[in-house]
Amino acid sequence: MYERSLDLPASGTETFFLWGPRQAGKSTLLKHQYADGLWLDLLKADEFRRYVAHPEFLRQEIEATGFDPKRQIVIDEIQKVPALLDEVHWLIENRGLNFALCGSSARKVRRGGANLLGGRAVRYQLHGLTARELGADFDLTCLLNHGYLPRMYTNARPVRLLDAYVADYLKEEVAAEGLVRSLPAFAGFLDAAALGDTEMVNFSNIARECGVTSHTARSYYEILEDALLGRWLPAFRRRPKRRVVAAPKFYFADVGVVNRLARRGQLLPSSELYGKAFENWVFHELTAFTDYQAVDGELTYWRLAGGTEVDFILGDMQLAVEAKASKHVVSHHLKGLRSLVEDHPSVGRRVVACLEPRARRTDDGIDILPAATFVQMLWGGELA
Repeated sequence: MYERSLDLPASGTETFFLWGPRQAGKSTLLKHQYADGLWLDLLKADEFRRYVAHPEFLRQEIEATGFDPKRQIVIDEIQKVPALLDEVHWLIENRGLNFALCGSSARKVRRGGANLLGGRAVRYQLHGLTARELGADFDLTCLLNHGYLPRMYTNARPVRLLDAYVADYLKEEVAAEGLVRSLPAFAGFLDAAALGDTEMVNFSNIARECGVTSHTARSYYEILEDALLGRWLPAFRRRPKRRVVAAPKFYFADVGVVNRLARRGQLLPSSELYGKAFENWVFHELTAFTDYQAVDGELTYWRLAGGTEVDFILGDMQLAVEAKASKHVVSHHLKGLRSLVEDHPSVGRRVVACLEPRARRTDDGIDILPAATFVQMLWGGELA
């Protein structure tokens, strides 16, 4: 097991939700953190049937045992029985107990009107493996081909596992809950969305490709977001001096899933698709960093109407990052970062994450950092 960078609270001190995509390692992390806790696994058919029929059994069973409030109560796959949250709420208020509520999709909980504990539960999210967690096992090309999910990264031949992962998602998260009217249309949407990973989303174009309405295409993206399979990257729009683009971009949470949906095959350095996967990875590292370190600032991108762009902006211009899967960064790669400082002179660190062998700094203060150096400095707190 890799040591994860997400710092969870000590046993019996805090109630929280832990969300994350399937197979990100949530259950493994919780078992390691709360080995002496009380566990309810709703993936087990008998436990699921028991509590979906009688959610009050949770309260009654805990009351009968005189449970020690210094121990954590862990409920895995909480979204399967949202009614348990009413009992959890009562036990928090009246018995001072603390819960770890784990799940791979917040959609059913949030949209079903379930009790979200009135702000009593902190929200954590576990992402796939980061370079910091991999340590000496960090292999960028392997990561960009296999993806960030622990089981996929460590497997020598992950293709069938990734295909099963996508198929199981369609079956369990979409078909089983009746989230879409046409499963084939949604499957086509997944393929189209994967082809557009890291790019601005045009809902009309996506809808046309899938044979659905723009409204339906938007709802499909909401499903991906709610199931933690991807997230939006909004445009930075504060204090613009020139006309800027406002459309958001969408990034899948795991590049291995993107590779299989888009049928990319083996990704090799210097190819265009390797470059897209590299950008997804930089987004992944920045997202995990901001979530795990509780960084106060939104992650955005900046783009002028003419096309000049900076891939990632952290907070109010504390850090600007350009992702370039190039072994030799040249002047035209720096155009966005140089234009950015013209509009926002107070911008902090400007960085290019790339494949160059050694770090260097340009005369105007832009740091050119090899991928491994970039993540080392990021997680070491040297960049933001």
